[in-house]
Amino acid sequence: MFVCKKNSRRSQMAEGFARTLGEGKISVNSSGLEASHVDPKTIDIMSEINIDISNQTSKPLSDFHPEDFDGVISLCGCGVNLPQAWVLREVFQDWQLDDPEGQPIETFRRVRDEVKERVIKLIESFGS
Repeated sequence: MFVCKKNSRRSQMAEGFARTLGEGKISVNSSGLEASHVDPKTIDIMSEINIDISNQTSKPLSDFHPEDFDGVISLCGCGVNLPQAWVLREVFQDWQLDDPEGQPIETFRRVRDEVKERVIKLIESFGS
């Protein structure tokens, strides 16, 4: 589970990378402390690298159950705000990546590339 504040940008990028790069290795979802919308700029910058996230939606964490997930990744430092059951999963990481909201497209691309690097390492750490 990739979690962010609004499930609009960083967690959507992570979900897209994990679905694509981890296909057949992991199953993945993303959510937010609150639901919002998928930022159109995020859809655009992911499509630049041939990953289509246009069918992903913003979902609240409350729609899910922590026991259904082995790993929880916070992308925004929101781990301190997560219910304890989420933080106590087998794998918990708090990546604290910059929020590109309202920033130039170059910032979106930089954050996208940082998310990709971390998702690759995460998938490798699960081994398979």
